[in-house]
Amino acid sequence: MRNVTTYLFILIISTLSFRSAFAQRSISGRVTDAEDGKALPGATIKASDIRGTQTDGAGNFSLRNISDNISTLEVSYIGYQTQKLPLTTDNPLEIKLSKSTYQADEVIINATRANDKSAMAYSTVTAEAIDKQNLGQDLPVLLNFTPSLVSTSDAGAGVGYSGIRIRGSDATRINVTVNGIPYNDAESQGVFWVNMPDFASSVSSIQIQRGVGTSTNGSGAFGATVNINTNAFQEKPYAELNNSYGSFNTFKNTLKVGSGLIKEKFTFDARLSRVSSDGYVDRASSELHSYYLSGGYFGKKSFVRVNVFSGNERTYQSWNGVPEAKLRGDREGILSYIDRNGLSEKDAQNLLESDNRTYNSYTYKNEVDNYRQDHYQIVSSHNLSDKLIFNLNAFLVRGLGYYEQSRIGDDYSNYNLPNVVVGQDTLTSTDLIRRRWLDNYFYGSTFSLEYNSFKKLTASFGGGYNYYDGDHYGRIIWARNAGNIENDHQYYYSKGIKKDFNIYGKVYYQLTPKLNAFADLQFRSVNHNIQGTDNDQIALAFDESYSFFNPKAGLTYQLADQSSVYASYSVGNREPNRDDFTSSTAGLFPKSEQLQNVEAGFKTQRGIWAFSANYYLMAYKNQLVLTGQINDVGNSIRVNVPKSYRTGVELEGAIALSKSLKWNVNATFSQNKINDFTEYVINYDTGDYNTISHGKSDISFSPNAIAGSQLTYILRKDLELALLSKYVGKQYLDNTSSETRKLDAYFTNDLRLSWTIRPSWAREISFNLLVNNVLEEQYESNGYTYGYFAGGALTQENFYFPQAGRNFLVGVNFRF
Repeated sequence: MRNVTTYLFILIISTLSFRSAFAQRSISGRVTDAEDGKALPGATIKASDIRGTQTDGAGNFSLRNISDNISTLEVSYIGYQTQKLPLTTDNPLEIKLSKSTYQADEVIINATRANDKSAMAYSTVTAEAIDKQNLGQDLPVLLNFTPSLVSTSDAGAGVGYSGIRIRGSDATRINVTVNGIPYNDAESQGVFWVNMPDFASSVSSIQIQRGVGTSTNGSGAFGATVNINTNAFQEKPYAELNNSYGSFNTFKNTLKVGSGLIKEKFTFDARLSRVSSDGYVDRASSELHSYYLSGGYFGKKSFVRVNVFSGNERTYQSWNGVPEAKLRGDREGILSYIDRNGLSEKDAQNLLESDNRTYNSYTYKNEVDNYRQDHYQIVSSHNLSDKLIFNLNAFLVRGLGYYEQSRIGDDYSNYNLPNVVVGQDTLTSTDLIRRRWLDNYFYGSTFSLEYNSFKKLTASFGGGYNYYDGDHYGRIIWARNAGNIENDHQYYYSKGIKKDFNIYGKVYYQLTPKLNAFADLQFRSVNHNIQGTDNDQIALAFDESYSFFNPKAGLTYQLADQSSVYASYSVGNREPNRDDFTSSTAGLFPKSEQLQNVEAGFKTQRGIWAFSANYYLMAYKNQLVLTGQINDVGNSIRVNVPKSYRTGVELEGAIALSKSLKWNVNATFSQNKINDFTEYVINYDTGDYNTISHGKSDISFSPNAIAGSQLTYILRKDLELALLSKYVGKQYLDNTSSETRKLDAYFTNDLRLSWTIRPSWAREISFNLLVNNVLEEQYESNGYTYGYFAGGALTQENFYFPQAGRNFLVGVNFRF
């Protein structure tokens, strides 16, 4: 397994020396506006998913050594109707595109997306690519094969609580937008994908920008940006019924319908979904429901779309993971763990008798997370002139829910309650069931003004304001010795208010026919106010304000033969999140972070292959790194480190080995270091913290090697077989670089089979089979650790989240 990344790297390089054994040709042409004949610089030309280019300042393009097996050419430009043309012997081609407000969905997100002149690393995932694997697993799992990305699942099978890390950065530092509107939770800055079940069925494209990325709305990007666009324009009515079933009793049922274009002005789209799974881990079940409604109005110069979507999740908790001794089958270690932690007889029996890899410490039948999140969006685009477009959006997010917990032998004093007197006895503790609630509103507006001279200058000016109002409170719904406990006794309450304002300006300027300059300046102001008490009855009183200036600049130079080089320098700043304040270790109050990001890369396309290499350096000041510990709701605890960095190279290659065989592969090799790390370990003997200096160390959860491969064989026009491989190197659970606190490297292989038929009574019927982890790799994709001194000795506890062995999903999709 250790040699897998070396092997994949050699295969990437091998694509560069591969030569086509079949005929090739060259094509060229010019793309213009159909109405006034002006050139359209920057139009996208695609001859396949491997080969493509953009028009120059005069609207001209050329593609050399195109395989004769490629028969169509796709030409697109923001705000214009996409054309698919048959490739003929005519050369050069004269392609005329017509303006269309029907493409306004793409116009709206254009201001927050990167392009080939942004001088930074990004990947775009199409709806077609997502649909092939959309059989019920969460969106992070569907993005698993994009560069530098690692996905994980608490329940072990990709349904329920799942997450992603990109370049080692966790979800709290990944900016996510939906139609240009911020999606990250304002307080934690994370993304809870479980709140948007089957959202992949409403996605038209996803762009992942790695590093600081371009200026966008919402929380600052410190590792990546995930930019999601939902329904694309559908001119004709349609209906879809998608059903799948798989291992662990996993079901997905999706109904989609659309009106098509009504009276040349209106469209309506709807989706209704249900996803359920027992999970790989014991009792880690999920019951997920969602819907998506969208209505669009298309005027001659204006476009308005209203989106309403909602997710309702009920998941049985599994966020405690599996103790290391249990995972390794170490009975002596298990007995020692039971003794150290004072487990009850019932919990000890569960630990001893359950399966090593599927063990779940929670046994209460209703240990569930129950949360609903409703989204309301109004997005609009207005053509003020041929060169000027104004986009204005508004949104509201309503969240409400709780997770229920059974507590054994908790003190009354922990709940602001007096002891209970029964006869001559005074009871100081009781068994109880509590619910911890989140009740929040998140609303605001975003805008952008875009200018295109259709010559040398393209510019945009935009920004947004959002306001978060969230209540956190806990209630007791049952107690064994209730005494004077009122029904739904509220034992803690806090309110969080967060205001976020940002404004940015972006400019692309063509300095010469081959050299383009990019500049992006953003100002962001944040205020976060937290008042009240938390679950542990600790008083919360935080009122912090931050002002950030985030400049970015880059150059892109076009070489001959569809090759280019680029370089950029960006600065990002971001504030701590709620948990950083409330869980600060050893009295270390969290500071804001700063990231200086350098990106430099090379892209080329030759004949039947394409290749790119991107170098990155991410130098941090006061980076908040994961300590390896989690808090009482399963969220990771972080601490500032003065200086740290991530640096590496990302390689991507694609080749059409034959008309039927295609191969896409990527690999990331990196170093992720803290210059001088000091560990703080609680000492229960003294009530203080012991400090341990580790010098230069590795950043937690940051593998030095990540690789992905997708080898696709088209058996015939309607039948496709794919081998999907993923390698993730060793990851440390904390920042000590200790070999006793780590996730081992793993290498997984999945098989996907897709078959499509087109009967007379339906547009198409597709059958999909996905066999995950076909070689039965035993691995853990996530974990945590914590240590403490007691009795003069250090005890370190490791916990892991095992992932499923071989499992399958099968689906059938009807499209009418």
